[in-house]
Amino acid sequence: MQKAEKMQALRVFAAEIRLEALKTIGSLGFGHVGGSMSVVEALAVLYGEVMKVDPKNPRWEDRDWCVMSKGHAGPAMYATLGLKGFYPLEQAYTLNQPHTNFPSHTDRTKTPGIDLTTGSLGQGMSSAVGAALGNKMDDRGNHVFVFIGDGEADEGQVWEGAQFAAHYKLDNLVCFVDSNKRQLDGTVDDVMSHGKGLGAKFDAFGWNVIDVADGNDVEQVYDAVMAAYDCKGQPTCIVLNTVKGKGATFAEPSGAHSSQPTKEQWDEAIAAAEAEFARVKAQ
Repeated sequence: MQKAEKMQALRVFAAEIRLEALKTIGSLGFGHVGGSMSVVEALAVLYGEVMKVDPKNPRWEDRDWCVMSKGHAGPAMYATLGLKGFYPLEQAYTLNQPHTNFPSHTDRTKTPGIDLTTGSLGQGMSSAVGAALGNKMDDRGNHVFVFIGDGEADEGQVWEGAQFAAHYKLDNLVCFVDSNKRQLDGTVDDVMSHGKGLGAKFDAFGWNVIDVADGNDVEQVYDAVMAAYDCKGQPTCIVLNTVKGKGATFAEPSGAHSSQPTKEQWDEAIAAAEAEFARVKAQ
């Protein structure tokens, strides 16, 4: 398959993930729409083209790992894994309800395909670093991908993990920074700015850094991952400049961290996502 065909397939996959993530959150009526929407294209690239996974054997030892340290983006993960065949998609429509296997933050003991439990911000970074070290010690040729938020990067635990990963030359580790510029209480710059930028911080910690101008463009994300694979002796940080709430009609304009729209707003958002999926698929 030529690259152009691959990229079109990834655009279709991303549009379908966005639609299903909205349906998943919509089944509850409220939730973390903003941060789920901004990572859709990166998840499409990973699970659509890059990662070695087996839906029939989620604990396959030689698989690639994906750790959603910003665990509130769980609905985007659930949509992705459901579309990959880890479970029937409809199961995720029990999001955050009693006795569900799909809590609002990802839990490896409940959901097939979730590699590590996350939610308390910063902790997923440390867990991913440990997984990368363990896999390297076992001489596995796999990779560990971890997503952190730009707001999450306020946590000191992120930087303890970053220092450790660089020291041990974990070139099987790729950290995506979802730089959507917003966090719970406002813009990142207003709440806790990152000085010269998160890329500069990771560079200072000894990481290979790749800046993606449009983190909601599958081709740019794909090219960045391929460049990360070429880097030896260093972990790679890929800074994704994204839009919080991307593609959700009620969330993208405000960049809200969490949303509780009306039924009419949900219907409008899902209809718009369905139309976008059909448009991209027809290209």
